[in-house]
Amino acid sequence: MSWYVLLLYIHIFSVVLSIGPYFILFPLLARIRSTPFELLPEHLEPFRITVHLTKHAGHVLVATGILLTWLTAWTWKTSWIIVTVLIMVVSLYFIARAFSPILRQLRVPHEDRHVLVNKLRNALIWYVIITLTMMWFMVAKPTLW
Repeated sequence: MSWYVLLLYIHIFSVVLSIGPYFILFPLLARIRSTPFELLPEHLEPFRITVHLTKHAGHVLVATGILLTWLTAWTWKTSWIIVTVLIMVVSLYFIARAFSPILRQLRVPHEDRHVLVNKLRNALIWYVIITLTMMWFMVAKPTLW
């Protein structure tokens, strides 16, 4: 097996780890909405773990992406690489601002949990859209200019 193939598999696996766990969080939203406050931490833990896991998978994703670009004929001026990097920067900002503050708010007593859960659901939807868009650029490799 060549270094390229190994790096490509690691890169693809890190994409799966960066996006996949978020899909299992959607069913937890209903439980978070209705569970008593005392039991809420155990339902919020999968969110914390997912954010932590995807952060580290993102590090592997970036490192293998840089190495794959270096090993191939693609350049940093390629349109789909530029757009993917821009979307990645947006997703980093988004994940830092979207999940942790809402999860912190849910861990303390609050007035209306439904508003926070709706914000969490919207953050999940937007993160999935952003990361799937980035994945589409990596797979389709469209020439934009």
